[in-house]
Amino acid sequence: MERSQVHNFAAGPSPLPTSVLEEAARGLVNYQGTGMGICELSHRGKEFKGIISGAEADIHSLLSVPDNYSILFSQGGGTSMFSSIILNLLAAHRLSSSNISLPASSYTPPNIDYIITGSWSSKAYSEAVRLCSPSSTSSPTYAIPHIAANTKPTGYTTLPSKEEYKFSSNPAYIYYCENETINGVQYSLSDEFSFPFDMIPSHIPIVADYSSSFLSRPIPHLNKHAVIFAGAQKNLGPAGVTVLIVRNDLLVDTSLAYSKGGVIPTPIGMEWKIMAENGSLYNTPPVFAIYVCALVLKELVRNGGMEKMKEINEEKAKRVYQVLDKVETIEKMKGVVREKKARSWMNVTFEIIEREEDFFKGAEERGLRQLKGHRSVGGGRASLYNAVGLESVDKLCEWILEFSRV
Repeated sequence: MERSQVHNFAAGPSPLPTSVLEEAARGLVNYQGTGMGICELSHRGKEFKGIISGAEADIHSLLSVPDNYSILFSQGGGTSMFSSIILNLLAAHRLSSSNISLPASSYTPPNIDYIITGSWSSKAYSEAVRLCSPSSTSSPTYAIPHIAANTKPTGYTTLPSKEEYKFSSNPAYIYYCENETINGVQYSLSDEFSFPFDMIPSHIPIVADYSSSFLSRPIPHLNKHAVIFAGAQKNLGPAGVTVLIVRNDLLVDTSLAYSKGGVIPTPIGMEWKIMAENGSLYNTPPVFAIYVCALVLKELVRNGGMEKMKEINEEKAKRVYQVLDKVETIEKMKGVVREKKARSWMNVTFEIIEREEDFFKGAEERGLRQLKGHRSVGGGRASLYNAVGLESVDKLCEWILEFSRV
């Protein structure tokens, strides 16, 4: 089957624009007439430094990132960020003006608040418990993980209401996942299911996992965040690199914090300050993944930026949800997320009430690929990332209607 005949709804690694892949293939063999492929060039040479600095500039431009933030490219994915955030932000908290002069014996481990809205925020919280809470009476406590809100009792089919948030009085940070890839819930842009920035004092760092929605639409109140991170393998590029947007006051010397006592030592490859000082080139980065990201970013700039992507992605999600709501009335299929305003634009989760395997078999025959839901929840999932076009969305809608015999 030809690439043009396939409609790829994978949740990640996700489809990439064909034009980008074609250019990346040329660069893999011979980058801009150097006679060497991009993976054969020095990461400290002028060619790659131009690529990574251009990617930083395009992210700054596309998302209107303020000048007091740094953009970093880190190896690993979101899972490594679960740990990296804990280590760097607890070090920053220890070195804050109110804590830096305290002896270790007087330093009180802070709360760290987590909002759990699905599988990924739940995994982030579990890592906080693993790293920070004592495994025995003789082990130190570095921080106290606190659940500020939890939608697990609803099966992660909605988001917390304002009255459900119970934040700590002065946590070291507050963590949330903007879009839950597995469960299909996403904070909305402007209604009661938007993130409650107004409930959080301005001095409390806010951390957001944007892995599965990064660059799909503008980021609301970006300047109220301390850290935003995103694994590349959804809307940006291949797996293997993670983008961080970090406020500069949080680029701290973690070794100094460790010398003060009360915090976990940070591996050198995870210290954001070192990464920033070296332009994300302290060690050899995943050069090919960053190269592809840079190509995708240039295409986003050419195609109208975030407002244009917002318009297209909103329309794609609207079409799929309208069809699912239609077939639900005849009890054939239905969307998993019951609160419509909490539905993800990126990951549409649905239940096939009858003949599930027949649905997936028929989809495969029509070139509609990778529609099965995550193994932990089953059902169906259509991921509508940037590279998924309206034509693919319409083909999916046609099959849902045909299968349901509407």
